[in-house]
Amino acid sequence: MSDVRPDEAAESTTVKVNDKRRFREDGQPVEAVSESQVDPEVARLTSELEAAHKRIDTLARGLQSSESDREAFKQRMTRERDQLLDLEKGKVAVVLLEAIDDLELCLSGADDSALSKGVKLIRDGLIKKAEEFGLERVELKGTPYDPNLSEASDMEITPNEAEDGRVVSVLKAAWKLKGRVLRAGRVKVAKYVQPAQA
Repeated sequence: MSDVRPDEAAESTTVKVNDKRRFREDGQPVEAVSESQVDPEVARLTSELEAAHKRIDTLARGLQSSESDREAFKQRMTRERDQLLDLEKGKVAVVLLEAIDDLELCLSGADDSALSKGVKLIRDGLIKKAEEFGLERVELKGTPYDPNLSEASDMEITPNEAEDGRVVSVLKAAWKLKGRVLRAGRVKVAKYVQPAQA
């Protein structure tokens, strides 16, 4: 015989019941409804509700897609506008560079007169304005010849092998705008020729 009392046995064993019955408002149980007993109007409304949910999901995805397309369009238009502005800046800059070139040509054979000093001041002012505009003068003299930055319009023979292919003098300066070559320079390049043996 066991020493465990019946009320202690009930406490030690727990039983979990999951009641799936439904009850009406008056407390009476509702029997399970089969699909054949469902009201056709309720079935129709349920299917319309599901169709409406699907339509809402489709429209929400379409709205998200159109928002991302609109954002991409805005970014593309901004890039194109910036490129167009750079192109127009380049056109204005080329005109400015031609004026600077003309002034430098005037100064190439100038003396130390007041007129040449005035022309030099104007040229220096235009160069400063060009640099504020975003133009950058490329220093070519003494550097190895680079066909991307300048065109060789003349050649100078040199007996020094270390000077071969280097820019000896700059006839027209090279300029960059935002890292790209706006105008290539015109230079004289050294060409090494071995001296004749006596």
